[in-house]
Amino acid sequence: MIASVNPSAAHSQSLSDESREVSEQGCLDFEEARLVERLRARDEEAYEELVRRFGARLLATARHFLPRTEDAQDAVQEAFLSAFRGLDRFRGGCRLSTWLHRIVVNAALMKLRGASRRPETPIEDYLPRFDETGHHAAPVEEWAISPEGSLLSRETSKRVRAAIENLPVSYRAVLVLRDIEELSTEETAQVLSLTRTAVKVRLHRARLALRTLLVPVFATRSVRAEA
Repeated sequence: MIASVNPSAAHSQSLSDESREVSEQGCLDFEEARLVERLRARDEEAYEELVRRFGARLLATARHFLPRTEDAQDAVQEAFLSAFRGLDRFRGGCRLSTWLHRIVVNAALMKLRGASRRPETPIEDYLPRFDETGHHAAPVEEWAISPEGSLLSRETSKRVRAAIENLPVSYRAVLVLRDIEELSTEETAQVLSLTRTAVKVRLHRARLALRTLLVPVFATRSVRAEA
């Protein structure tokens, strides 16, 4: 007697097997691998799930580069379209979220390059300066409150965002992905096509520069660090 076969169940099993294969080949967990295979199978609900799961976070990332909401939304839409078209080239060598971040950051940067914007201030202008003895060349501002605690204030948050926007784009990108999006060093390197060392160096310099830019927000008085 030949057992009946449920085509839907067979298809589901096939996708499950392919999902395990993709998961084992790279950094995807089984749930992400399953979503990728459903997308490749042109499952409309999978498209909706992708946008639902990652849309808000990608929009937040885009807005760190493109303050105008309309521009950020356009970048996210372009990123999703690029992702849908490039699914066949995605091999699971990184997490799905990392891959999507790479696409939306690239889309945002392309919009920035295509728009007329003010010249960037070199990162060196924001970094601490030292004299020939190795001491700070200018007074060090003392912060009476932590920036983390003050971020609860809407006005303070607005000023912090404005300070981040003043960073050169190459440094802003690293700061946003590491300190705001909380991607790992490895994930940030993958998104920006940098080495891990380059990510660490840029992040250190971006944090120092951001501290300088935030002095008017948090500092209370000038002191000599070496005093």
